[in-house]
Amino acid sequence: MTAVLNSEWLKLRSVRSTTYVLLAIVIALLGGVLVSYLMTADWDTSPPDLQQKFGAADPSILVVPFTQFCLGVLGAMAITSEYGTGMIRTALVSVPRRRDYLVAKTAVVAAASLAVALLVTLPAYLAGEWITVGRPSPISAHDSFGEALPELLANVASMVLLALVGMGLGFLLRSTAGTLVSLCVLLYVLPTLTLILPSPWNERAYAVMLPVLAPQLSGDIPNPLLSPLQAGLVMVAYLVLAVGAGAAALLRRDA
Repeated sequence: MTAVLNSEWLKLRSVRSTTYVLLAIVIALLGGVLVSYLMTADWDTSPPDLQQKFGAADPSILVVPFTQFCLGVLGAMAITSEYGTGMIRTALVSVPRRRDYLVAKTAVVAAASLAVALLVTLPAYLAGEWITVGRPSPISAHDSFGEALPELLANVASMVLLALVGMGLGFLLRSTAGTLVSLCVLLYVLPTLTLILPSPWNERAYAVMLPVLAPQLSGDIPNPLLSPLQAGLVMVAYLVLAVGAGAAALLRRDA
């Protein structure tokens, strides 16, 4: 298994799209920090009544959704690139036990996405705190690290989840374009469509959409429809469905 893990890690590092995805995440992080700085500068020069109407100058608001999508792409490309080049047949000849191949691929994608999520979440939080230091709510997103910790952990969990969902869809669809379109549907199209449903089904359907699970998991939004436990179970359900469907496709279909 160690050799398979090393092989999967080497493949993930050597895929050119991995570099592009990581570069895009870094640019998004810098953009989020710049927006936070500009918001805070505007807040400093605004009258008190207008200051209360500002949102939090938190880089995570911009960085987390973008990183979720990028890691979904990373998870998808980890497998669809092999199907696209035909390397999947060589890989399955080298690792005849497809379960081992799936476990190794899942472990590498999960570990890489976890590392990226931590390297994005913590700097975004620290940058936001450094920019808004000494200023009150709402421009300052958090009063302490302990208060921010549930949100940070939920954001990390959501990023890892999106990477594994992307990987599962990649195994299932075997197409980069099809997988990226499916990710866009899950992240952007379905949540929008649920909002036009009649009440109360719009709120119920929207509560189980991927973009709003992390805030409900951390209890970061007022009056959430799902408790943190329920939000966590829905995230697990997404993981099981995506990876399970991908595993079934890998184990039952020819390469």
